[in-house]
Amino acid sequence: MQYPEPVAKLIDSYMHLPGIGEKTATRLAFFTVDMDADVVKNFSQALLDTKDKLTFCSICGNLTEHDPCAICSDPTRDQSQVVVVEQAKDVMTMEKMKDYHGLYHVLHGVMSPIEGRGPEELNISSLIQRLQKNEAIKEVIIATNATPEGDATAMYLARLLKPAGLRVTRLARGLSVGSDIEYADEMTLYKAVEGRTEM
Repeated sequence: MQYPEPVAKLIDSYMHLPGIGEKTATRLAFFTVDMDADVVKNFSQALLDTKDKLTFCSICGNLTEHDPCAICSDPTRDQSQVVVVEQAKDVMTMEKMKDYHGLYHVLHGVMSPIEGRGPEELNISSLIQRLQKNEAIKEVIIATNATPEGDATAMYLARLLKPAGLRVTRLARGLSVGSDIEYADEMTLYKAVEGRTEM
């Protein structure tokens, strides 16, 4: 028996989400069918708003409603340090720590030869331009994940940035190998920042 077309389309839409297979997508689709109409409208509006109202900060690459973002616009932030992260969600995770008051730069991924993603596909050229324009920046803290791709990206950035006379550090291995910053607790992140090492 085939599902009605709206349900089939909804199942297909849910299957575009990471980690969602056909069974889970079907369960979510029928859960959505049973939801109150106002809840569904709010849900769909939230989805549309994420595409219509969000942009990337022209300075750091973070997700924002206003360009430049609140962090780049804040004159009280420590202008001498920039933490380089893989994704915008990593900025939110770092901010939960409440002990880092510097700036950020979002790469929007890491180098991955298997996926055909090299340095040209990452937000690296704007980092170089930013460092050239802002002489107040003295240290770049590389906070890519402790994965082979994250490590390769960190080494590439270190080789690129060290000749400019900047202090280039990497988060300490308080983060377990293979883990994502997104899932680390605040104390682990704090210790990782405190114990960062020269590259």
